[in-house]
Amino acid sequence: MLTNKTIISNCLKLTAVSGVLAAVSLPAQAEQWRGWNIHPPSYPNSVALESFAEEVAEKTEGRIEPKVYHNAVLGAQPDAIEQTRSGALDFANFNMGPMGPIVPATNILSLPFIFNSTEDMYRIMDGDIGGRFAEALAEKNLVALSWFGSGARSLYNTDHPVKTPDDVDGLKFRVMNNDLYVQMIDELGGNATPMAYSEVYQSLKTGVIDGAENNYPSYESSGHYEVAKYYSLTEHLILPECLCVAKSTWDEMSEEDQGIVREAAENAAQEQRKLWEERAQKSRELVLESGVEINEVDDKAAFQDKMQPIYDDFVEENPELETLVKDIQAAQE
Repeated sequence: MLTNKTIISNCLKLTAVSGVLAAVSLPAQAEQWRGWNIHPPSYPNSVALESFAEEVAEKTEGRIEPKVYHNAVLGAQPDAIEQTRSGALDFANFNMGPMGPIVPATNILSLPFIFNSTEDMYRIMDGDIGGRFAEALAEKNLVALSWFGSGARSLYNTDHPVKTPDDVDGLKFRVMNNDLYVQMIDELGGNATPMAYSEVYQSLKTGVIDGAENNYPSYESSGHYEVAKYYSLTEHLILPECLCVAKSTWDEMSEEDQGIVREAAENAAQEQRKLWEERAQKSRELVLESGVEINEVDDKAAFQDKMQPIYDDFVEENPELETLVKDIQAAQE
């Protein structure tokens, strides 16, 4: 007959064995990442983000499993920035336009004509200067791993082509809610009207505003080309976007996984840029077929000269950023 002591001893042994078996057989728990994206699933940025997620999951052998939430379902960009800074979101694709209130250095990227071309923007952001912006983001708990593009924004309106600054005189243009953009239109002699993007089509159609400014894909997909038939290639604003990871998420990773994630982000940026150019060309062809008049701006220097007061005011208000502004300009001379 088994004594109580023997029964207890056997139970303890079985418990110990079960614990060892459980430790051996159970797989490590995968790290589930949540990622924010403002665009619909078919957008170039979205496709590239999905590629990023797949590459990270594959190369970490499932240790990290990123999931992208499209269409801003996790909140508007200002909210998403704060969520990523706090670690509530793990990664995101952010446009630098709304980043200024959090990271003042990024306001430089919203200065009109700070970049001469999309190619210059990519070259500069991929180099040492882009690293300086990444350092500024890191101070606010955002690790910028790579830079996406969002094309060049140009002016369009319902009345006539814009070939010189005088052609803007008196026209009402919708702009994003940023003092730099308001001042840009004011310096050209127009009337800047900050307005929600969703209200622009009807406002163009009814004459509340005469024009707006955006890139080819947005001009086409919004239907603005249907009511504003004059698209002028001022290319006044070339805004980079970042693929950012929350610093708290980044710090928890091993050095090996950090390398995998960074490489995947850089690959995603190259894919996004290629897809963006394809989409922009397709949008250009679509609006041309609809009867839109697209005109080159032969003398962009005339527009750039009008922006000098904006630069003067910016440097006066942000003297610590003057060197960075001048370094970007010098890199394009």
